[in-house]
Amino acid sequence: MDTQNNTNSPPSGGEALRSEPRLEDGRYLRLLADFDNYRKRVDRQRAEAAQSGKRDILLSLLDIVDDFERALQYLGNESSPLLEGVNSIYRKLLTLLDAEGVTRCFSIGEAFNPGLHEAVGSVSTSEYPPGVVVQEARPGYRQGDYLLRPARVLVST
Repeated sequence: MDTQNNTNSPPSGGEALRSEPRLEDGRYLRLLADFDNYRKRVDRQRAEAAQSGKRDILLSLLDIVDDFERALQYLGNESSPLLEGVNSIYRKLLTLLDAEGVTRCFSIGEAFNPGLHEAVGSVSTSEYPPGVVVQEARPGYRQGDYLLRPARVLVST
């Protein structure tokens, strides 16, 4: 029988002891990297959930802005304590939205864009070429680059 070293034979006791710490170090580093990736993913998901909740609140506030604008149209231009109080609250609400980076999108005269506009009707007019927004039924709003709410518009035909 040949007693030469076979390359498929298990490492001798000394070699096994020397390679074992390297294996354990590798496992430890992989576990450390996996945990770091997990922590980053959880942090990212937490931030996304917070931003989503914030956007839900902002959308509710935009409905209130719409209500204030309708009330101000109804009250007219007469100077009264009621009108001054409603205007004051409306301005505070707009200031709060501005502090959150919420801006109104102006669409009249722009080409209809389904990514920014929601068509609720069409109007025949010679003032604008076809496919152009002629009236806003409800304004749209952005928060930075994110579209919070598309504008509901009437489009020329």
